[in-house]
Order: sequence, then structure tokens, then C-alpha cells
Amino acid sequence: MKIFSEELVEKATHKLHVADLSRATIGEVLLMAQYLENETGIPFIRMDQGSPGLPVNHYGVEAEKAALDRGVGSQYPAAAGVLELKQEASRFVKAFLDIDISPRSCVPTVGSVAGSYGSFIACTQRIPGKNKVLFIDPGFPIQKSQLRIIGADWVEFDIYNYRGAALEEKLESLLRQGDIAAIIYSNPNNPAWICLEEEELAIIGRLATQHDVIVMEDLAYFCMDFRHDMGHPFEPPYAPTVARYTDNYILMLSSSKIFSYAGQRMALCCISDKLFDQHYPALAERYHDAGVFGQTLVASILYMITSGCTASTQYAYAEMLRLSTEGKINFVEDTREYAKRAERMKKIFTDNGFHIVYDYDVTQAVGDGFFFTIGYGKMSGGELLKELLYYGVSSINLSTTGSEQQGVRACTSRMREDLYDIMEERMKAFHEDHPLD
Repeated sequence: MKIFSEELVEKATHKLHVADLSRATIGEVLLMAQYLENETGIPFIRMDQGSPGLPVNHYGVEAEKAALDRGVGSQYPAAAGVLELKQEASRFVKAFLDIDISPRSCVPTVGSVAGSYGSFIACTQRIPGKNKVLFIDPGFPIQKSQLRIIGADWVEFDIYNYRGAALEEKLESLLRQGDIAAIIYSNPNNPAWICLEEEELAIIGRLATQHDVIVMEDLAYFCMDFRHDMGHPFEPPYAPTVARYTDNYILMLSSSKIFSYAGQRMALCCISDKLFDQHYPALAERYHDAGVFGQTLVASILYMITSGCTASTQYAYAEMLRLSTEGKINFVEDTREYAKRAERMKKIFTDNGFHIVYDYDVTQAVGDGFFFTIGYGKMSGGELLKELLYYGVSSINLSTTGSEQQGVRACTSRMREDLYDIMEERMKAFHEDHPLD
């Protein structure tokens, strides 16, 4: 039995001006869930927005307050970032990735969204004729919206059928055209939670070097592949990264998920030293500067977007990185709660006829973490999104992430202990109302 009537859901779509519910954005689904919950008082199972669902890291809070008490709020922050953060970022990368990047090449950004935006601009303008971005999908829809703003084109493919060795031929067929400036993906992946394995990262890195393409590696869920214990600084296993296989990389490290510091909008672009110092005549001509990649990105692009990052938050991030590197906090254990939630939520779904869409990496079953993907019988992703709304469950259609598979993305961050029984009851009703062949 449906929790919310079709009439009420239809009323909500008109009220909120949602043109096509089957292809609704994260923001539109969020508003739908809020509207239905407020209208009826019936709680929703919120699986839409990937907002942190754990307490903020209090060490960061205390460090930020201390910075404000010292008076840092009265001065503009340096465009390249405060020295303490740059130094701690360099140490953190060495501790958890075993990669050497100098402090000068670690650049704070106002969240990874600003980091990708500025990087897209620099990457697509550095070499005439190389002006497209290649998305290894599924991925973060906002990044394509950023390219629309700057007028850059992109190509994309769903990695579902191109895991392992098959990835090389697919990438080569796209890169040989000569117009790809950058490759972007997230690892672990938003929305599928698949993780690229070493063989695949080696392929990406080798081809990036061969075709002079910059790899933008979004590490928003850094070390959150909980199948491996990566929370110990300067000890293997280290987090996987393309940086082991090419010098053409920008690593985006956000504080939002690993430290639950999303509200302060703080991240880093950690750029290989070789790329940071690379000279590009096209950048020099456009920006009337030295045309050095890192310098242009910082002073001529990122500064024009955000005028630097909030100084006090930079000190907060520096302190959280320092304590992690010194082994005084374990952000991996702190975030393992997401894996526990995913395991319980997946079981409720699969016990009631659902299946996991992106269910396997190359050599092992996909892990539990911040996201997972579900499908139901032969329903399209749009149909499933809409049907789940009637049962008080919000999600997003996989098609909006560049996926060619049918299903929806589920986020674990907003799940609460008191909602598991409610969720199980609703999914039993869903299964009864939608018998499978």
C-alpha cells in the first residue's frame, strides 16, 4: 500500500515546478521529499542528497575558533593558501597515498566544486584544440553543469561494461581523437561506489601521459573503501591513485565527507609538481601572465572565482590533516558508520526483490559505503524513482549521473536507527504491490 497518493505527488510536482519527475535533479527530489513530509507529517527515508550524516570533527571546530580568536578574520587570505595548510596537505598525501607533492602544489579551494571548476578552465585552455573533458561515468552531474557555464564540450561513457583490461581499448578509442584535455572520475565512485583497481589506474595513467591529458581524480570519499584498512599513516595499504602512474594529475581532496566539515566548504587541489611548473604559451597569451599552469590556476583563475578560501577554515583543515597524519585521529574509522548503514539498507532492499546495479569491481564484490545503487525488475530508473516516492523513499535516477543502467542511487548518510523498521515495512509493501515475474 502506498504511503503517499499519486494525487499528492502530482500536486507536489506542480507546486515545485518539477518538469519531469523521472529525470528530477538531486535538488528537485530533495524539495519533493521535504514538501511531502511537511504536508503529511510522515517521515521520509531520505536517500537523495549526499550530505554528511555524522557529527562535525570537533578538532576542526576548535582550531577554527582559535584562528578567529587570533584575528585571522581581519585579513584577506593568500590566494595560494595559508602555509600551515599547504604543509599539512603535503604530509597527508605522503602519509596516506605515499605520493610526494610539495606544499606549493597543494592549493586550497572552496570545496571540490570550486576546485573542479577552476581546473576545468585551466585544463581546457592550456593547449589549443584540446578542449574537451572525458567523463568516466557514472559521476557527479554538477561537473557537467560547470562545463556548460564555461562553454566547454565533453564526451562520456559508462564504465559498467569496460572494467579491467577492457578499459584500455575504450579510452584509447576516445583519446586518439586528440581533442581530450582532461579525464575526470571519482574513486570511490559517486554514485555507484565502485572502486577503480590498480590495473585500471595504470591504464588511465599511461594513456594520460601518452596523449598529454590531465587526470582529475576526485577523492571526495578518500580511503572510504572499507574493504581495506587504509587509516594508518605511512603504512600500507595506501589509497589507490592514478598519481602512481602519471605526472599529469590533479587530486581533489575534500574535507566534507572524511571530516564531516561540509558546511565550511574546504578542499584541496593537489597537483603534481611537474604539472604545476609546466609552461603553456596559450595560458600566457590568454591571461598575460607567465603561463605556468599552477600559477595561472591559482592567481588568474581560482582567485577570480572565490578570491581565496576562508582563512579560519584553512586552519581547521590543517589541524584535522595534521592529527590524521600523526595518527591521533582515524578518519577512516570515524566514517565506517556509512558502511554499516549500507549493509543494513542493502539487505532490506535485496530481501524485497531489489538488486544491486553496480555490484562488482574487477576482482571483488563492490564494498559498502556512502552510496549504493539499486534496481527493481525491469523498471527504468525514472519509473523506480517515482514509485519509491509513493512509499516515502527518495533517491535519484542513475541516468542523471551518466549511467546507462536502469536504477537509482541510494545514499546512506541520512539514515537513522529509528528508520530501519519503517524502511523494511515500506519495502515489503512495495514488493507486494510490484510482484516480479
